[in-house]
Amino acid sequence: MSVTPFDPTALLPDELLARFRERAAVHDRENTFPDEDLAKLRDRGYLAILAPRELGGGGLGLAEASVLQQRLATAAPATALAINMHLVWTGVAKVLADRGIDTLRFVHEGAVAGEIFAFGISEAGNDLVLFGSDTDAAPQADGGYAFTGTKIFTSLAPVWTQLGLHGLDTTSPDAPRMVYAFVPRTDAVVTRDDWDTLGMRATQSRTTELRSAHAPADRVVRRIPPGPNPDPIVFGIFSVFELLLASVYTGIARRALDLAVEAANGRRSKRTGEAYSQDPDIRWRIADMALAYDALPPQLASLTADVDGLVDHGARWFSLLAGVKHRAVTTAKSVVDEAMLVAGGASFFSANELSRLARDVLAGAFHPSDPESAHATVATAWLGPLEPGQP
Repeated sequence: MSVTPFDPTALLPDELLARFRERAAVHDRENTFPDEDLAKLRDRGYLAILAPRELGGGGLGLAEASVLQQRLATAAPATALAINMHLVWTGVAKVLADRGIDTLRFVHEGAVAGEIFAFGISEAGNDLVLFGSDTDAAPQADGGYAFTGTKIFTSLAPVWTQLGLHGLDTTSPDAPRMVYAFVPRTDAVVTRDDWDTLGMRATQSRTTELRSAHAPADRVVRRIPPGPNPDPIVFGIFSVFELLLASVYTGIARRALDLAVEAANGRRSKRTGEAYSQDPDIRWRIADMALAYDALPPQLASLTADVDGLVDHGARWFSLLAGVKHRAVTTAKSVVDEAMLVAGGASFFSANELSRLARDVLAGAFHPSDPESAHATVATAWLGPLEPGQP
């Protein structure tokens, strides 16, 4: 029986992406949030692509979401990265539901209804990431929690309606416990207007202050011991975050490669009279870019399919996920750098799209897993853990 191939252009047609690309330059220049992009995506059901069809969602898997995010990032990387954080939570809800855990059903229902979920995990100086938190999670009489602390890089800051976050419960009888929950936007959540960055400006990933922000009992989705943990919530967040993040940067690499090809075909040498596409050095440079880029989509397709298909890579999962994120980010940066050399001095002007991509791609190094963490994870997978007493 033949299977109809997934067509990403149905949700993200070329003409829609062209308008996104035009607006991306404006939002970057003016440091504004892409409200119109979000409205268009919401109207097309994009926010609910990972929700099951029986709830009114798109019924897609992580593999299809990865392809869509790659495509969206070719037009507007910051829009793609911002939407990524919403898709992370809908993706985690799917990962858990696929494994028989239905505690995040409300996320899928909310996405279908138009809720926007933000990702409140990052904290300044907290290199434990999912394994620890400086945010206090205080148990309440109603079974909920009050969260007090500061989260950084909260994408979708101007528009989110629900913030998925974690904190540390140090007072319950079974403490310490990492608490994962969702809080609504209320006066107990203060968003600083502090997003003025080198790139990815349209994400508006502002700092969030939590002042006893209350998560009701039915929005407390997991309580687990701190530290490395095989709990499904940890796997769900790590897998979806790393794979969709890698998808965005893979999309940036693809756009830079396309722009380099366009520049090579469009520029002509005064010395030879021929197009730069006929220059052996330029051809080698673009071939090198393509060789690097071509490795990324198949890796993403394989790993996302494995998550969707409940493939068990055991302890190898974390090194595979950290590895593909690291490769996507470093490859994208290299491809953008090479594309600027192919395009020549025009790419140095801020109005040039490659100039914006060169700034946007730098953000990748700051997302977990950072290069140090990725190398440590992969080293442990291949060499085993450090012996006691080693640094």
